[in-house]
Amino acid sequence: MPPRRPSPPPAPPPEGLLTVESVGGEGDGVVRTAEGRLLHVPGALPGEVIRLGAGSDGPVLLSVDRASPDRRAPPCPHFGTCGGCALQHWDETAALAWKVERLRATLALERLETDILPVVTTAPGGRRRAALHARRGPTRTEARIGFKARRSWSLVELSDCAVLDPAITQALPLLRRLAAPLLEHPKSAPALHVTVTDTGLDIDVTGVEARSGGLSADARQLAAEVAGQGDIARLTLAGDILFQQRQPVVRLGRARVVLPPGAFLQAAPVAEAAMAAEAVAAADGARRIADLFCGVGTFTFPLAEVAPVLAVDGSPPAVAALVAAIATAPGLHGITAETRDLFRRPVAAAELRRIDVIVFDPPRAGAIAQTAEIAQSGAARVVGVSCNPATFARDARRLVDEGFRLERVRPVDQFLWSPHLELVAVFSR
Repeated sequence: MPPRRPSPPPAPPPEGLLTVESVGGEGDGVVRTAEGRLLHVPGALPGEVIRLGAGSDGPVLLSVDRASPDRRAPPCPHFGTCGGCALQHWDETAALAWKVERLRATLALERLETDILPVVTTAPGGRRRAALHARRGPTRTEARIGFKARRSWSLVELSDCAVLDPAITQALPLLRRLAAPLLEHPKSAPALHVTVTDTGLDIDVTGVEARSGGLSADARQLAAEVAGQGDIARLTLAGDILFQQRQPVVRLGRARVVLPPGAFLQAAPVAEAAMAAEAVAAADGARRIADLFCGVGTFTFPLAEVAPVLAVDGSPPAVAALVAAIATAPGLHGITAETRDLFRRPVAAAELRRIDVIVFDPPRAGAIAQTAEIAQSGAARVVGVSCNPATFARDARRLVDEGFRLERVRPVDQFLWSPHLELVAVFSR
């Protein structure tokens, strides 16, 4: 066969004044040129007249010659280079309306129509967990800490962050010193997964080179000493404890749960409380409830105030933490917990025959196998919690095809100034 000819490089975007007709993609403007071409332009807003240039990764916004009335001054000095936020330049009301319309359109692709309730919003400084990346700093005793730059592996060093809980931003100087010994090996690219708990910061470190023997005893000791100088409850390295002065505890309903290292937790307490309230309201009057993909019990403990709960998840540490926390919450209805891979071995419809309300909160990939079993169950009501409207719509279609009705959807804007939107949905027979 003759060798394949390489594809010609894409033509650079035209430079000139263009009117943005709509907004799409990941929160970036979609520009329609005079020739009818569609270009994704980060930072453009509807109705603006802008000047474009050619960048290495696509069109670049050079200037805004006529700004949208919805354009705002970004509150963060890192906006535009930091990959953490995409919508700080957009009026929050207008951006939220755009997110809801994207959700409505995503549901429509699966022929789903329903009532979309007012959005649960979160405020600046409300995010209690973050993955901060570390790189070598100006000295051996201090690293650089921040988020990855937009469309890049480069690091944007943080001096502050308008999204994060102040407990995290106030700890940045300590985290820089804490990260320095983690960079002992030149191939290490540490990420500090920081969570604000009721008893202090919980930090789980990943990305440290392990093939060469891992972190030396001296580096471990130095990291532990630095952790002891701040309000750090626990420091773990890929799950192994390096330092602990208190157990990291969060309250879920009546229960006090000790988090396993690296455990999943909803990003904003306000959003978590709203999601749990929606699930509890939908479960009112239930005789028995199933909480599938239960994690450490975000919904399990509030639901157990209504009726006995079967809680199932694929993470043994999460289920163990849930079980251990039951003793801290007297007065609840019974909780039965099980560790089970719900992708490979979903809870069968026959096992759900005595369940009348099912709550499921799968990862971004959704839960098509488990949804098929839920659809065949005898449950009168189902609550779906999702961080991905596209996979939710696919799973919801299966439920609707089997006789459920999508009653309502509550959008949850948990990730401020991002295009991301989560939801809680209620189905009934």
